[in-house]
Amino acid sequence: MENDLVSVVVPVYNVEKYLENCVYSIIKQTYENIEIILVDDGSTDNSSSLCDSFMKRDKRINVYHKKNGGLSDARNYGIEQSKGKYITFVDSDDTIENDCIEYLYNLLNKYNTMMSICNYNVITNNKIISYTTKDLEFKFDKITALKELLKENKFSVSSCAKMYEKNLFNNVKFPVGKLCEDNGTTYKLVEKCAYIAYGSKSKYNYYKRENSIMTSSFNEKKFDLIELVDQMKSDLESKYPELHDDILKKQILSRFSILRQIVLSDYNNKEKIDEIVKFLKKNKKFIFTNKNVSKREKMAMLSLLFGKKFFKFSWVMYTKIKY
Repeated sequence: MENDLVSVVVPVYNVEKYLENCVYSIIKQTYENIEIILVDDGSTDNSSSLCDSFMKRDKRINVYHKKNGGLSDARNYGIEQSKGKYITFVDSDDTIENDCIEYLYNLLNKYNTMMSICNYNVITNNKIISYTTKDLEFKFDKITALKELLKENKFSVSSCAKMYEKNLFNNVKFPVGKLCEDNGTTYKLVEKCAYIAYGSKSKYNYYKRENSIMTSSFNEKKFDLIELVDQMKSDLESKYPELHDDILKKQILSRFSILRQIVLSDYNNKEKIDEIVKFLKKNKKFIFTNKNVSKREKMAMLSLLFGKKFFKFSWVMYTKIKY
């Protein structure tokens, strides 16, 4: 009996330098019953014509050209066009290992779940950081999976390195126009599953290409992270009170992330900055006493109590040592 069709959705926008490696890594999958959906999201470089050339090489590739709407819009469009029983996402500047789809598909079938997750490699400056420690497999119940997601322990909130039964996306869309869009989607998909299958092998390759953390720019769109995490709290906490601490930690981490970017920029909206600082100070007891809050965040909170200038100084020194 033929294996189920898996739809591989690849949003494409101005990635001509990386697109061939991405698509080739999908074409050569050991699991062959796939459709590759390239959603050209209004690219202005050579990505559009590259997509069309790929379609001539492999009959499993379908290309859709659309007006630019952002990553979420492209993913939503790809889901609408998909014909597979299962869906997985690959970002167009990343690659996957030859057996990634087979690995995720086998996890789904072995544990009879609607969603499976694998680990990933982070590749930066030609250095590979693998998060695989041992060859382990788990079948998480919904609550445990949500806890792992909130902690970003065994797996991250990213929509990649995962496979989903397509009908999980009924009434679930990626939030169009938002940055950090996975924070507004992945938990909703997990919540619809009784169990999640997880395998610890790293089968997805995430290429970290952003500018140095010291020189990255900041704009108010990045506040989307806080908005989406707060919406997560609103959706989950009343139904699953046992997740309170994990959700609060997620809120704290999202605010520290934004504050660190702000202090390295020339952003000066005092009201928004004070709102973040107020939230963190309000929860300082939780930060200092909760064993699951890292030493880094405890030190960050301590430095913030001495003022924003000292917080900035401490973070700059930390990044010089760390990076």
